[in-house]
Amino acid sequence: MNRPDDPNRRDFLTGRAVRRKVEQAGDALADAIVDAGEHRPVPVGHDTIRLQTRAMACEWSVVMNPGVPREVMAASDALSLVHGLEAQMTVYRDDSELSRLNRTAHESPQSVEPGLLSLLLACDELAEMTGGAFDATSGPLIALWRRCREEGRIPTQDEIDDTREITGMQRVRLDADAGTASYEREGVELNLGAVGKGYAIDRAVEHLRGEEMADFLVHGGYSSLYAAGDHYGQGGWPVGIRNPLFTERRYATLLLADEGMSTSGSNIQYFRYEGKRYGHILDPRTGWPAEGLLSVTVVAPTATEADALSTAFYVMGLEKALEYCDNHRSVGAILIPAPQRGRALEPVVRNIAEDRLFFVAADADTTIE
Repeated sequence: MNRPDDPNRRDFLTGRAVRRKVEQAGDALADAIVDAGEHRPVPVGHDTIRLQTRAMACEWSVVMNPGVPREVMAASDALSLVHGLEAQMTVYRDDSELSRLNRTAHESPQSVEPGLLSLLLACDELAEMTGGAFDATSGPLIALWRRCREEGRIPTQDEIDDTREITGMQRVRLDADAGTASYEREGVELNLGAVGKGYAIDRAVEHLRGEEMADFLVHGGYSSLYAAGDHYGQGGWPVGIRNPLFTERRYATLLLADEGMSTSGSNIQYFRYEGKRYGHILDPRTGWPAEGLLSVTVVAPTATEADALSTAFYVMGLEKALEYCDNHRSVGAILIPAPQRGRALEPVVRNIAEDRLFFVAADADTTIE
C-alpha cells in the first residue's frame, strides 16, 4: 500500500495517473433501450464522475454520482490501493510477494500477508466447490499453450500430462493459524489472474465503504465490477453486457445493487490450428481449452466470487454451472451456449430476477462507443 508521501499517490492527486471527468448520460452505463419481451423501460445511465487509472494490464475506474467533492479523494485512495495490490500479486515482477512464494514455498513454509492468505484460502475453497474447474495453480498450463501457440502448434498430450503433475490446488498447503503457505514440489506456482481483479475490486469497495460512500461502481477492466448502492433512484446501477458475437453491441442490461459481476468468454482471445478453433480459457482438469459455452456472466455477493466463478462456470459447462447455482442461491448467472448454425443466441438465466434483466431487441441500435 502506498504511503501518503509516495510519488504514486502524488500522481493521483496531480492527475498524472488518474483522469477525472464528468460523463454524459449513457457514456459508461446502459443507454435507454427497450426490453424485447415486455417493452419495459430500461434503467438508464445519467451523469457521473469517474476517476480512472491503469493497473493489472487494464483500465480501472471508480464511477460516482455527482455532488459530493470529498468522494473524489476517497476514490483516488481506492485506486491507489489497487496499485499496491498489483505489486503484491503479480507474477510478472520478481519482487512481488507472490513471486517470492513461487520461488521458495517448495523449500519450506513461507509467511503470507493476512489479506493475501485470505485470498489463497478462498481460492482453495473455490477449487473444491467447483470440482477443480477453478484452479489458481494452472499458470504452467497457460504458459505451455502460450509457448506452443508462438511455435505454431498445439501441445502434445504428453506435454499436457507432464505439466499437470505440477498443477492442482491440492499441491498447495495453507496454514491459516500459522499464516503460511507451502508447495508440494518445485514447479508448483500460484497465478491469481482469474481472481486477482475481483479481489482488488473488493478491497477498493471495502475502502470506499470505510469512507462512508454508499453509491458507486468499481470497474476492473471491462469484465469485472462491483456496484454499490443506487444510481438516480433506480434501485441500483444499470450495467451493459456486451453481445458475445458482436462485442461492439450491447446484448442486455443488468440492474446491480451491492453485488459483484464478472463476464468470461473466449470469443475474442483464441487461435486456429489446422482449421480448429482453440479458446484461451483452459480446463485445468484436462489441460485442454474448455468448450460449449460462448460466454458466462456471474453475479455474486463479492467481486472475488463473481470473478472466479465466471471462469469456473465457463469450464464446467451449462449443466454443472446451473447445478452450482441451484445449490448456491446467492449466485446468479447468464449462460450463453454457442448457437447452432444460423440460430439466435439462447441465454439461460439462473437466480437473477426478471425485473433486473433487460435483453436488447434484435433490431435495436445499441452500438457501444
